[in-house]
Amino acid sequence: MARLRNLDDLLAQDLTGVGVFLRADLNLPRSGSKILDDTRMRATLPTLRALSAAQARTLVFSHYGRPRGERKAGLSLEPLTPPLSRLLDAEVSFAPECVGTVAAEAAANTPPGGYCLFENLRFHAGEESNDPDFASALSSLAGAYINDAFGCSHRAHASIVGVAGRLERHAAGRLLISETAALQRLLERPEPPFVAVVGGAKIRSKIDTLRNLLSRLDTLLVGGAMANTLLAAQGHELGASRVAEDELELARRLLADAEARQVEVVLPTDLVVTDRPGEGREADIKTVAVEDVGDGWMAVDLGESTLAEFDRALSKAGTVFWNGPVGLFETPPFDHGSRHLACSLAASSAYTVVGGGETVAVVNQSGVAKAIDHVSTGGGAALDLLAGKALPGVEVLIGGKV
Repeated sequence: MARLRNLDDLLAQDLTGVGVFLRADLNLPRSGSKILDDTRMRATLPTLRALSAAQARTLVFSHYGRPRGERKAGLSLEPLTPPLSRLLDAEVSFAPECVGTVAAEAAANTPPGGYCLFENLRFHAGEESNDPDFASALSSLAGAYINDAFGCSHRAHASIVGVAGRLERHAAGRLLISETAALQRLLERPEPPFVAVVGGAKIRSKIDTLRNLLSRLDTLLVGGAMANTLLAAQGHELGASRVAEDELELARRLLADAEARQVEVVLPTDLVVTDRPGEGREADIKTVAVEDVGDGWMAVDLGESTLAEFDRALSKAGTVFWNGPVGLFETPPFDHGSRHLACSLAASSAYTVVGGGETVAVVNQSGVAKAIDHVSTGGGAALDLLAGKALPGVEVLIGGKV
């Protein structure tokens, strides 16, 4: 990857009083106004603090949810102002609009060294369509642009590419630089053996990434519903387990590609199954061999023998990438396998990278995030980068004036 213009390039200039458009990713999981996980907010604090120390007027923009161009009270960013203020130990003002007179006044009134958070970008349809007029209206609020929203950088939206293309002084923030560096390391110089752990539901959503990684991988460990589909492709009967019937041929090709590249694929040999997955601990639960999943029973987690096999592979690894939980982790006790893997990665001496919202949640809930070398804030963006795809929000920052 060509060198990105980064925050330090911009900080080499005098930014006193300069309005800096900071695209952050504050699309945090929330229940009403309560934040359930502030990982993405904390991840952009180094960039926020650096801009404040440089006496810039930091103008923070983000989206939240999918309002589809309509103003929806439940999707306002205003509830994020108090927690962001607490984390920064500084006042963060709020602008109830992101373009127009109200936004312009809020930007102008933000003092040097101060912060202002603007309302949800996606309240305007022009954000997702990269409407040129909307992008121009946003860029008119600032004199420089910083992208620290890695998780959105695979989207060619107005605040991601439109504003950056209109402000000559543009650069990548601390988070965007660390994300791209960590993920490029997996592609360019993984320490062998390179082990990938992949879970979740669909093969199709990750197939480009898997294909690109196969030439670099030594071992692929598969869990979750994705493993069900691969097992079904091998001829196993899995009762009521979730299997993507439309992906069976894709699964067979993936297994054949891995074999051709001499990549070891480790699939479950035993599974935790239940006849009532929604009832968690109250349901009937047992562990069976993959050959013994009966009618009406659903695989909801990895069995202990499989976890032991995964641990053996991880203990030898030099590099590990994990994306996707390996069980129905949101319903205890079916989170055991995913939490076990989180702890195994934390104890590993390998270079470890975790990506994807649900996987990050597992790592955080297991209390081991600080023991992982890199916890990515981007799910789709990380998968696209590892698939070898160009990210629009990154490409636009290569070159330019700072």
